[in-house]
Amino acid sequence: MRGYVDYRWGQAHYRASGESGPALVLLHESPQSSDILQWTLPHLGQHLRAYAFDTPGYGLSDPPPEAQEIPVYAEAMLEAIDALGLERFALFGSHTGASIALRLALAVPERVTHAIFQGIPAYTPEKRQARLESWAPPLELAADGSHFQYAWDRFRRIWWGEPSLELLTLAVVNMVGNHERYGWAYNAAFRYDPLPDLPKLGCPALFLTPEHDLLAEEDQRAVELVQDGRLVLVRGVGGQIYAREPERFARDVVAFLRE
Repeated sequence: MRGYVDYRWGQAHYRASGESGPALVLLHESPQSSDILQWTLPHLGQHLRAYAFDTPGYGLSDPPPEAQEIPVYAEAMLEAIDALGLERFALFGSHTGASIALRLALAVPERVTHAIFQGIPAYTPEKRQARLESWAPPLELAADGSHFQYAWDRFRRIWWGEPSLELLTLAVVNMVGNHERYGWAYNAAFRYDPLPDLPKLGCPALFLTPEHDLLAEEDQRAVELVQDGRLVLVRGVGGQIYAREPERFARDVVAFLRE
């Protein structure tokens, strides 16, 4: 199932699976959209109600008029969640989505039951600055189509292992199709420091971290700051565990929510 809800910048798009059980809201990494979660949603929906949103300005969600900061993205996503009528819910966030999920959990702690993170950007100040300076350069469209090759080579380089051709193609389409603002949420995540906020998290937290995720080291740093947090290191897997091992991801998430 797919749908739209109204929020401050127009409409937010989401994918949903499941008709009963606890609610889980999923927030994707940059510069992707909810379609990267499509493989795990049917497995999640067998046990709970899963809602994967396109975050503002990505996928089919209307964009803000200009680049925003992580707390503002979180406020906008809360409007979308409220429009679905979800009173209590768990959160999953990957990379940029993890930062948004953290701010959401702090904004409405009485409503968030569990938090699941993959790759929260708990950078050192030096790494944060380096990412801001070089990670998301402008993507110019070229008559020879070389911008597609650039995006393809980029994901082949930064994503560990051998992602499927389907997953790589999806990543390229999401980036190139949003070329004008693909870096907005990236840079918001680089400007936001989650380290002061992590100790404030009041719900149980699971860091479900692929061994070769780009932010595996940051997850291992972040979990030490969470009062009720633990880390599960998934050996032999790159990032995007929800796409590469969708059944395993769903099984681990459901087990955590049932504790």
